[in-house]
Order: sequence, then C-alpha cells, then structure tokens
Amino acid sequence: MISNLVLQDTISGIGNIAKCGLVLVDLDGKVVASTSDDILVMRTDIVSFVESQAESQEIRGAMYFKVFDDYNVEYVVVVSGGEDMAMVGKLAAFQLHNLLVAYKEHFDKDNFIKNLLLDNLLMVDVMNRAIKLHIATNARRVVYILESDHNRDYGSLEATRALFAKSKSDFITAVDEKSIIVIKELKETDGQKEMKEVAESIIRTLDAGGESISNLHVAYGNAVDEIKEVSRSYKEARMALDVGKIFFGDQDVIAYSQLGIGRLIYQLPIPLCKMFIKEIFTEKSPDDFDDETLTTINKFFENSLNVSETSRQLYIHRNTLVYRLDKLQKSTGLDLRVFDDAITFKIALMVVRYMNYMESIDY
Repeated sequence: MISNLVLQDTISGIGNIAKCGLVLVDLDGKVVASTSDDILVMRTDIVSFVESQAESQEIRGAMYFKVFDDYNVEYVVVVSGGEDMAMVGKLAAFQLHNLLVAYKEHFDKDNFIKNLLLDNLLMVDVMNRAIKLHIATNARRVVYILESDHNRDYGSLEATRALFAKSKSDFITAVDEKSIIVIKELKETDGQKEMKEVAESIIRTLDAGGESISNLHVAYGNAVDEIKEVSRSYKEARMALDVGKIFFGDQDVIAYSQLGIGRLIYQLPIPLCKMFIKEIFTEKSPDDFDDETLTTINKFFENSLNVSETSRQLYIHRNTLVYRLDKLQKSTGLDLRVFDDAITFKIALMVVRYMNYMESIDY
C-alpha cells in the first residue's frame, strides 16, 4: 500500500537528522528500508521481538521498536548508534505509524470513490462508508472526465491532483487506462457557468503538460446534492464525452446539459438507425453528397434556414443557393426551406454521423 521509496525517504531523513543508523524490516525480517549496511538484523530476533509484549527492546546493542497499524505490528524499526537511540526510535515509529494511517485512509477513500462511480456499492453501504471516511454525504458535487488521444499517464494524473490539492473535499481518481476523473465539490451558487470555468481551467493547466495529454477533452455531468447520486453525474459525464466525440468534435469542453438531441440519437440501436435512413433517403445517402452540397447544407442550418445570410457567407448569389436547394429537394424529396423537412434532414445527418462513428470504433 505504501511504497518502499516513501519509507526509504522517511528513514533516510530521520537518520540524517539524528546522525544514527536505522533499518526498517517487515515481520519476516526482510529489510524494507535502510540507512546503513553495517546494522545486522537477525530474523529470529525480529520474530522473537514481535511476539513479545514489549513495544521497544534492546537486542545486540541496537534498539528495536514496533510500528503499529490498527493495533497490529506492521514493521520493526531498528536504531543503532547516536546519542539517544530510544528517543530516535520512538520518533521514527511514531512518524511511520502516521504515514501508514495517512496512506491507508487515502487508499480506502480512493477505493470507495471508484466503487461509488461504478455502482458497486449498496445504498446503505455508500452512506455508512462515507461517514466512516469523513466524506460529506450532503454536499453539492459534479463529476468531470478528462481524456486525451493517448493513454492516461502518471504525470497527467499527478498534475490533476496538484490542481485540486488545496481542496480536501475534491477527489481525483481513475477507473480505466485512458481517462482521469475529478469529483469537484461546488458552492450552492455555482451553476453551468462556474462548472464550465472549472473545465476550462483544467484544459489550460494540463495543456502545458506536453504531448502525453495532447488533444485533451473534458466532459462533465449535472450537479448532484448527495454522495449517493455521484454515480449519476459520472454516467452523464461519460455520455457527454462519447456523444461529444460524435457531434461536438471541435469542442474541448462538453457538458451533458448541452447534448440536446444528440443524447437521444446516441441511445438508438443501429438497426433502427439504418431503417430510418433508408426510409428518408430511398436512393441517395448523405454519405454520397459532395463537399459543396454538404457545406451548403451545414451553413444553411447554422444560419437558421436564412437564405440571404447563408448566400452571403458562402459568397454566392441568392439564386445559386436556391438552385442548390432545389436540386437537393429533387434528389431527396426534402425541402430544407420547410421547417419540418429541415428538422428531418438535420436528424438524418446526425444519425448518419452516429452510425459512421459506431462502425469506426467497432473496428
């Protein structure tokens, strides 16, 4: 749970300050960390000391101290040399005990958060474990998912943790190899504007991290008021990330609340989509349209079916645009100048984009 590197740094720091040798061993007598190769530690001495009632003991000219974790002996620290081995040993055992407690609490919280996100806990267990881990159960929170073109690396995870290090109520974790998850506690007055600002600040901070987090996208769900609802915000953020790749590929930040009809299309079965497209476009599919036609259609939708504004932005005469729309009507049977036809056509384009995306990830 706690790395040997952390233990070695701790032992080395105490040894340098106290000017004495220290060795940290596990219950099998295996050396975990050491500041000196001259201190001889016998396995039989360790076993005998651990089985005794004493918390400290002098053995072969060195002082042995037990390091506890939940009233169980986890390590034995051996001190040799120096002016006050007893004092140094007690301080070392106390410091190591605090490290074990801190790392265990961090591990337990991270494990709880992961299971909470994945709905692996019963509702009663969620509340009980949150209280036990000193996590507020009635706090306003939102879930962010960070994902780039590359697999998540240790550096980006640590950089995210550093970004939220000042807040003890925010949680950063990961449940797969690609994404980082941030559970952010909000103020009562925070709305969509503030949530988007947090996402943008994440982008700005992590974009400086290099190629490992290039093309970074941040998606987030709706705010929830209770710990038991956090998994819902996570699912919304996950859907926002997936739907954003299909319909909002040019946006770095995507919110669940802005998915619109794309959220509905994303949940349609592919066979139903194919049936719909075949009914709308009996002879010509949107995939068969040339670039000029697609540009005209998209610009026409962007300008809310306004012929004059669309022709102006396309740098073409109004009659040219009307000719293109008439030509499209003849080939598809849909007149984009008619609201109902325009809605049908827009949905059909989104369905085709969704189908193409699903086919691409299948391979």
